[in-house]
Amino acid sequence: MLSPKSAETVRATLPAVSGSLSEITTLFYEKLFAAHPELLRHLFNRGNQANGSQRQALAGAVAAFAGHLTEHPDSRPDTMLTRIAHKHASLGVRADQYPIVREHLFAAIAEVLGEAVTDEVVRAWDEVYWLMAHALIAIEKRLSAEAGVAEDGVWRPYRVAARVQETDEVATFLLRPADGAPVPPARPGQYVSVRVQLPDGARQIRQYSLSGQPDGGLQISVKRVAAAGRAGAPSDDPAGEVSSYLHAHVHGGETLHVSPPFGDVVLDDGDGPLLLASAGIGCTPMVGMLAHLAAAGSRRRIIAAHADRSPATHPFRTDLRRLTDKLTDATTELWYEEGVRHREAVRHGEERAEAETGDAADPVTVRTGRMDLTQIVVPAGTTAYLCGPVPFMKAARAQLLASGVPASNIHYEVFGPDLGL
Repeated sequence: MLSPKSAETVRATLPAVSGSLSEITTLFYEKLFAAHPELLRHLFNRGNQANGSQRQALAGAVAAFAGHLTEHPDSRPDTMLTRIAHKHASLGVRADQYPIVREHLFAAIAEVLGEAVTDEVVRAWDEVYWLMAHALIAIEKRLSAEAGVAEDGVWRPYRVAARVQETDEVATFLLRPADGAPVPPARPGQYVSVRVQLPDGARQIRQYSLSGQPDGGLQISVKRVAAAGRAGAPSDDPAGEVSSYLHAHVHGGETLHVSPPFGDVVLDDGDGPLLLASAGIGCTPMVGMLAHLAAAGSRRRIIAAHADRSPATHPFRTDLRRLTDKLTDATTELWYEEGVRHREAVRHGEERAEAETGDAADPVTVRTGRMDLTQIVVPAGTTAYLCGPVPFMKAARAQLLASGVPASNIHYEVFGPDLGL
């Protein structure tokens, strides 16, 4: 892996580089997009560029990789690399784009750090860069081959066969291959990338978890996001521009370009207890996992936990009860921030309200407030999956650790750049 001489140089310069990474990555993207504006229009997420999360993720990944190499020169952080590679493969990132990134990244490093960037420093960090780049290229090539990506690229046309409005903010789109060929295989918990051409001509890409796999198709569920979730923000804010486009313009019959399924946070094949914890639109991979478990007739102990603003904003509320009813040992734990004075359940596709003093055997429990997993009994040996806003996942993970769930048994999916890595 990293040569001893380079490891010594990187170890000595890592504090200076890490301390300037925010400035370096900001300048890097400025240089990259000035030389290749098509990358911002047609590959990079303009919303993540605007809010700075992509810069943070790049800085964190570079620092984490370099730090790992200096401490463990004969190994590499495969968990981080695999997660990044899944994202890259779903976006159609190509091996010939890595030299372009290297050119502008090192130009930014030299400009920010000045005379400190000697030839020796450049050689050492060049070794770090290419160790990371070659590892990603190899993993991405393998993932693309496994997904059956064609030589002409990752994108395949799908027809929107149906649209279902789950809530005021969430719509489900059923997608079927336009050529009538079979859909690629997917594992519960994976996502696809969706590329749309916006009114300004930009082809922007977003990842959406599979909320189901109906026969002959794929199903995604999209929350309309306006200005990073803030109502009334300016219309030129790029956050949410793809979800807003889908909600406003896609009603059925249109064609979308979709990648094969990717993602490393997938349901395990064991028989131990499961906890599926989500908040808001984070329920999409969880309902996909539940649908798979129900179809397979799983007898595992399953706890489906979800937090939302209110029952009215909770996507798949009816499906959640329907799926857990199909499972032999599944219960549902709900938290709503707005006050709930009664237990809400769904049986046989019809809603009913039941007083808290009602049937104690009802497998649905509703609480008021934010999710607190210390309020429930988590069986020993539970594998937990988390998805939702980052603050929610941080809190849920801390609660599970406090309840005795090992860190190795806690998995999470994040929409957008993974700053936790």
